[in-house]
Amino acid sequence: MPSVIVYGGRGALGSTIVKQFKQCAWKVVSIDFSINPEADDNVVVSDAPGSLAEQGARITQDVGDLLNGIKADAVLCAAGGWQGGNAASKNFLRNANMSLRQSVDTSLIAANIAARHLKPQGLLALTGAVPALQGGTPGMIGYGMAKAAVHHLVASLAMEGSGIDSPRVVGILPTTLDTPANRSAMPDADFSAWTPLDDVAELLLKWATDQSTCQNGRLYTLVTQDSVTRAE
Repeated sequence: MPSVIVYGGRGALGSTIVKQFKQCAWKVVSIDFSINPEADDNVVVSDAPGSLAEQGARITQDVGDLLNGIKADAVLCAAGGWQGGNAASKNFLRNANMSLRQSVDTSLIAANIAARHLKPQGLLALTGAVPALQGGTPGMIGYGMAKAAVHHLVASLAMEGSGIDSPRVVGILPTTLDTPANRSAMPDADFSAWTPLDDVAELLLKWATDQSTCQNGRLYTLVTQDSVTRAE
């Protein structure tokens, strides 16, 4: 039975990924602040204060204990979150720090897990963002910085000497995901241009199943038009 590790497996996107892979008879390990009952195993992240090194060591060790020497076929990082703010915003530094923790720290830990517990030619997918490809993000500086760092991480991990054996690393870059929270926040938007969570999960399943379907080191922009999604 193939296995997948989903970082952020209790969030909107992560839960959809867990469900999709379970339906296709994969063993699923979810990593998040709370248990996903659909997953086969769970690593619960502590919300106690601690450094990236401490948290990463605990999570990586817990994953290794669950796998018990068996390498995973895919490591997927669906963790993240959006925070706005320019340099003059009241919560600028707090929001920037939150963006870095949600996007960069989780991606680094996912990379560390992959280096230790991913099969050669297994899939490592990290979540970036389209705005961070398009230059500055003055209204969401911390978020843009965090996602740009994830893009750099994808490029670095895909190269020889990254610490991942025969890497197959990709970034997924949605513009707007079709989640209940986004619909509530933007009720008048054109939902047909938003990317359904099921489409993302199905794409990741395809890449995890067939090694020839994605290109190592590539940042894939997810484009949805008239409710049809493609990866570019």
